[in-house]
Amino acid sequence: MHLDLPTDKRYYSIGELAKAFDVNASLIRFWDKEFDILKPKKNAKGNRMFTPEDVKNLQLIYHLVKERGFTLEGAKTHLKEGQKKTLDKFEVISKLESIKAQLSSIKNAL
Repeated sequence: MHLDLPTDKRYYSIGELAKAFDVNASLIRFWDKEFDILKPKKNAKGNRMFTPEDVKNLQLIYHLVKERGFTLEGAKTHLKEGQKKTLDKFEVISKLESIKAQLSSIKNAL
């Protein structure tokens, strides 16, 4: 899954992430409560501010729950048992999908 987010930011708001993932902000808040790997900072107003590392973890959670059909408990177990291996595979898949999208746009431009 390729997200349309600026890559030069240190923090992302929940609204930006909800739009990028095409989900409700309430789902991201729910996942924040359910998954220990998400550790957003809170600003003075109490709004969650997600780091690029949080975004990677959200992508992984999204992949497991929405794309692969894991239950929340199954996703939590999967993340605890093989987080590094899963993250490495997910990053490779993400990079390949990005390359595929670039090649498709080049092909369509010809």
